[in-house]
Amino acid sequence: MRRLFWDIDTRTFDPKAFPRYTIERILEYGDPPAVEWLRSSFPRDAIASAVRTSRRLSPRSATFWALILDLPQSQVRALQQVP
Repeated sequence: MRRLFWDIDTRTFDPKAFPRYTIERILEYGDPPAVEWLRSSFPRDAIASAVRTSRRLSPRSATFWALILDLPQSQVRALQQVP
C-alpha cells in the first residue's frame, strides 16, 4: 500500500481514521489486491458515497466505479460539469 500513499508516513497512517481519503486513493490508483482490501475494510455504502461525492476521482475512475457499484452517472459528482 505504500505506493498508493506516497505522500504520507504509512507507518503511522490509520486508514480507518481517514476513510474518504483512503477510499478515493485506492479507487483511483489501487490494483486488484488493494481493491479487495478496500472492500473487506469498508462497507459498500461508504465506498459508494465516496464515488458519488468525490471530485478527486478522474472521470475514467468515476465512470468505472459508477458502473461497478451500479450508480447513475448523474449522481457522480466527478462526472458533472462545473459551471
